[in-house]
Amino acid sequence: MADKKKMSVADILAAARKSDGEGAASDGPTASKPTTAESAPATPEAAAPAKPAGKVKPAKSASGGRLSVAEMMAKARAEKGGGEEKAAPAAKKSADKKPKPAAKKPAAAKAATEPRDTASILAAARKSSKAGPMSKAEAAAKEKANPKAKAKPKILVPPMPEKPAYAKPASGTKKKAKGTADEERRDFLWVGFGSLAAVTGLWSLASLKFLFPNVRREPPSKFKVGFPGAYPAGQVQTKFKAQYGVWIANAEYNGQSQIYALKSVCTHLGCTPSWLDAEQKYKCPCHGSGFYKDGINFEGPAPRPLERCAIRIADDGQIEVDKSRVFQEEMGQWEDPSCYISV
Repeated sequence: MADKKKMSVADILAAARKSDGEGAASDGPTASKPTTAESAPATPEAAAPAKPAGKVKPAKSASGGRLSVAEMMAKARAEKGGGEEKAAPAAKKSADKKPKPAAKKPAAAKAATEPRDTASILAAARKSSKAGPMSKAEAAAKEKANPKAKAKPKILVPPMPEKPAYAKPASGTKKKAKGTADEERRDFLWVGFGSLAAVTGLWSLASLKFLFPNVRREPPSKFKVGFPGAYPAGQVQTKFKAQYGVWIANAEYNGQSQIYALKSVCTHLGCTPSWLDAEQKYKCPCHGSGFYKDGINFEGPAPRPLERCAIRIADDGQIEVDKSRVFQEEMGQWEDPSCYISV
């Protein structure tokens, strides 16, 4: 600049406005008006009216034309920082640089920064498709309206492996068809009711048994044991012990040969003695009581001899035994002819 005096920012802005005004007057009505950022005072000092410092000549660029606002600002900063010599290269560098085009903002960021009025907000809210989660009913309606929108992916299932030979059913056998649930339930009920009926019947029979007395069947008190010739002297027959509970013996008693019938009941506690032919005696296995062949006791706790039963020759010549009549030796009853047969 022609004036060597250091200019403030306010002076530079005033000179810029003045030069812009002269240019607008010379260019005509088509010249553009200064922007709001250019016309607004940057500092409180710029807002105050500038003092007239003489006539300020319009600044010119290195090419001879009028300086732009950017060149003026760069020049002012250079003068403020250390003189006109340092500002000239920066101004020249800024003049040579071409302004870069502003980067385009994405549509979403642009829509977020732009101010929205109430009408546009209400119009967006009234749209059929809303953002965010939706209910099951809305999702079902949307899928029904456009079934091809959400195609389910196909799941490829690998084929089943072939069943081994040992697991296959044998040829000629038919697989039993499985019944339905109702048939299985019906079969289960039949089985349950059948079991209940069987148990009820058994309990009924057991109850009826108590209404009748228990009958004990015993062998007859009178029975035949054969002819006298079947019993040789000195022998004891045990074949009637299991059925009738008697021994038929042919032995001597008080020096007289007799055929008699002895009850196979021990006189101690009622056990059943056994005939030991090797020892020629009756021996009780319970407490060791011993009896001779004629029935007299000789060892053990038995207090008295064995008992005899009534015996006789029947009309047909056979020996008949009557167990209802019993004879005891300690009472002298063995002397009665009804308890023996003389041989």
